[in-house]
Amino acid sequence: MLIHEYRIILPISVEEYQIGQLYAVAEASKGETGGGEGVEVLVNEPYKNGDEEGQYTHKIYHLQSKVPGWIRALAPKGSLEIHEKAWNAYPYCKTVLSSEYVGDRFSIEIITWHKPDMGTIENVHGLTEAQLKDRKVVDIDIAANLDDPKDYKEDEDPTKFKSVKTGRGPLSAGWQKALESDTNTPHMCAYKLVKAEFRMFPIQGKVESTIQKMEKRLFTTFHRKLFCTLDDWHGMTMADIREMEEKTKAELDELRKKGAVQGTKADK
Repeated sequence: MLIHEYRIILPISVEEYQIGQLYAVAEASKGETGGGEGVEVLVNEPYKNGDEEGQYTHKIYHLQSKVPGWIRALAPKGSLEIHEKAWNAYPYCKTVLSSEYVGDRFSIEIITWHKPDMGTIENVHGLTEAQLKDRKVVDIDIAANLDDPKDYKEDEDPTKFKSVKTGRGPLSAGWQKALESDTNTPHMCAYKLVKAEFRMFPIQGKVESTIQKMEKRLFTTFHRKLFCTLDDWHGMTMADIREMEEKTKAELDELRKKGAVQGTKADK
């Protein structure tokens, strides 16, 4: 198992992020769906488990072109469908990704805490000493150059975006340090602990490393989008978001049936 903890600092509040995240998820899902691939929403409903309550979602990701070519070459037909189950008890969220084809040999678990700080909590997830030794901390700067230039979109570039509603942005070099002493701009950190496991010798290490690389790429592009769409979602209510999600579910069902494959594609 490979354990990475991604820390993403943003110039928004924890309360704002709850709305922005759900808005950006819906928009990103539409941008990744078409031509038989993309996101299928099976369940989106409230849940309660003891003292914990929030929103439960179950989605299927149809991935064919979105995984590296060497994985596509090895993967049998139908195996590139990933089930995602998420329990969003904000500011805590647990997400589990699995494959019915591979079974318990494959899993990705993502535990997220959203905190109003600058990413300074060293063990927000309460890991054991052994887990801490295995954990790798990865800081993601949404204003830094992307690892893959193909992911660049000018309208999702935090170094060029200026929010009309809030006055935030653009994010120039050293923006995180400036944010620490800025009492007028809220800030927060999303701490995402990703445990990737693929128990299949001899490619286990390579697949787990590929998964972590893909997660970093997704977290980076997603949070760039979230910040650069600030004016689109700022001021929305949770009722607005739930209505949007219902419409998005119907749109995704239609998009998968037609058009061309779109969105993020893996290297061949």
